Amino acid sequence: MTESSHRTAVRIRPADQAAPAVPALRVVHEPDGIDLAAAERAAGQFLNALGVSTASESLRGTPGRMARAYAELFSPRPFDLTTFPNDEGYDELVLARRIPVRSVCEHHLLPFVGTAHVGYLPGGRILGLSKLARVVEHFSCRPQVQERLTKQVADWLQTHLEPKGVGVVIEAEHSCMTLRGVQATGSSTMTSTLLGLLRTDARSRSEFLALTGTTT
Repeated sequence: MTESSHRTAVRIRPADQAAPAVPALRVVHEPDGIDLAAAERAAGQFLNALGVSTASESLRGTPGRMARAYAELFSPRPFDLTTFPNDEGYDELVLARRIPVRSVCEHHLLPFVGTAHVGYLPGGRILGLSKLARVVEHFSCRPQVQERLTKQVADWLQTHLEPKGVGVVIEAEHSCMTLRGVQATGSSTMTSTLLGLLRTDARSRSEFLALTGTTT
């Protein structure tokens, strides 16, 4: 940005004129509909079809517990995306590291768990820090693949926050890979999405990757 264009972008507001409030965006994931009774019946049939009897006292309630557990995994909590004016013109990296990730692989409906590192270079507004974790949860609570999850978080923040750059790195262990099939115990998968200056500016990109531990 040239010096002239920078001056043009600045707006001087009289001291008695308050900045217009920006309402928080209410974020709610609307599932197609949850029928716990039907899910419980289906879970019982599923177990019986695999030769697992639910007649014993300890297993009698398992279909219901299965239904409620998956309903919880697929139901992110609503939240308000609260942003604030970037009054000080802060232009360095904001990074939340080791955000817990729990999701379900859409290919086998088995869990994958890990951590996310989410950062951005602020533009005109900054984000309440807890909201970075809320956005990760929002897109994690549904059948997923890790590649899509990583990109959804980054794209959503880029669209709704309008920062100068966004970076998301997720590292997770997939039980569909460690408990079945190849049974690669201890293996993990890492994915990343970089947008804006965190993709195009070498210094910003290196700083983000170094702070997330992706590179040194």
